[in-house]
Amino acid sequence: MAEASDAPKFNFKNAITELVQQGGSDLHLKVGRPPTVRVAGELAPLHQQPIKPDELKALAEQLMTPRQVKEFAEHKEADFAIGVPGVGRFRTNVFQQRGTLSFVFRSIPYEIKAIKDLKLPTVLESIAMKPRGLVLVTGITGSGKSTALAAIIHHINTNRRVNVITIEDPIEFLHRDGMSNISQREVGSDTLSFDSALRHVLRQDPDVILIGEIRDKITLETAMKAADTGHLVFSTLHTTDATQTINRIISFFPPHEEDSIRNILSSSLEAVISLRLVPTGDGAERVPACEVLINTAAVRDNIRDSEKSLNIPELIKEGTVQYGMQSFDQSLMKWYSEGVITKEAALFSSTNPSEFELRLQGIEGTSDQTFAGIDDGGLQDDLTS
Repeated sequence: MAEASDAPKFNFKNAITELVQQGGSDLHLKVGRPPTVRVAGELAPLHQQPIKPDELKALAEQLMTPRQVKEFAEHKEADFAIGVPGVGRFRTNVFQQRGTLSFVFRSIPYEIKAIKDLKLPTVLESIAMKPRGLVLVTGITGSGKSTALAAIIHHINTNRRVNVITIEDPIEFLHRDGMSNISQREVGSDTLSFDSALRHVLRQDPDVILIGEIRDKITLETAMKAADTGHLVFSTLHTTDATQTINRIISFFPPHEEDSIRNILSSSLEAVISLRLVPTGDGAERVPACEVLINTAAVRDNIRDSEKSLNIPELIKEGTVQYGMQSFDQSLMKWYSEGVITKEAALFSSTNPSEFELRLQGIEGTSDQTFAGIDDGGLQDDLTS
């Protein structure tokens, strides 16, 4: 018993500091396991003792406000953001599993990087300068959606004199006013709910609106309405590519509303930006593979026509040179041709692995435009310029 009492106690600040020092993205705290960090996409335990139930309970009491405690008691999970002095800012999720508490902390850099610094396509800078429209940033959890959105808002803040209002749950990146006036509202602290904030946002004279995530039909309807009435609206969806994104939006509504929703979406949508993070060849970091769909006249017609199936991949291929669109496979080919990622990583993340493999062997159809931007040294150079 004496040996157990002499064991070092869990030190949260040491664990969260080690996460930042290793350049990790997430810290996992679970009873019975040492603190675990995700670095370059891979989980690795820290050299610490397994965590005890009372240690995580004490951490919850230290980090959570009475409102968050109440939310957790009702829902068995809660989201919030914390700042650790001298270490960083972290998006936090606390949940219950097998009767004990667990935490996941996502590291949020204090410094917001520019679009170029994140190695994202420079067409995103043009999208940020649009006067109106709905822009959706999509991808699985941990694909870089929040980081990309922060970079886009930073670009607006650096180049445009506009009023930006964000509605987030929780606030992640902190923006200081630059050329723009930025008001950041956190659900629970600054507004009672997403619904409440969205009902009033159009009366707050916004030019640009950022909605942390589209979670339901009401949020989506408000976003499309705002975009259709002259505002630039940004939000996120947990979809894997542009085709799935458009199908997911349509699925929010009953079948008898499909035609009207297609019409509204075709006129309000500006762009869909889909992200996947791919490990570099040395495993030290990850780079973004990025699909970009711009809502051109051809894309609008395709979305509007309910009698035809979506043909988004072909429209992206056709719009690569003129509009700056690109597919995941184009983006992956760029990284592979530069020696940044391995063939195996490229094929694993590819949308069409067999076609990608053929391209690597120098085989293509006469009408294949999938990699035209890369071969011609065109817009694909913008990825790393």
